[in-house]
Amino acid sequence: FAHNHPSGYAEPSAADKQITERLKAALALVDIRVLDHFVVGNSEVVSLAERGWI
Repeated sequence: FAHNHPSGYAEPSAADKQITERLKAALALVDIRVLDHFVVGNSEVVSLAERGWI
């Protein structure tokens, strides 16, 4: 997944982490594995997988 933060601040929010976990669980029901979720802001990109959150 990927989405942007219009504020320009790329740090994932608690809501970002929560929706990632919910989507990951839902997709697992149909054998789809989530590999990463990127949050984009200004010139920065944060990977939830790199942070160990996936």
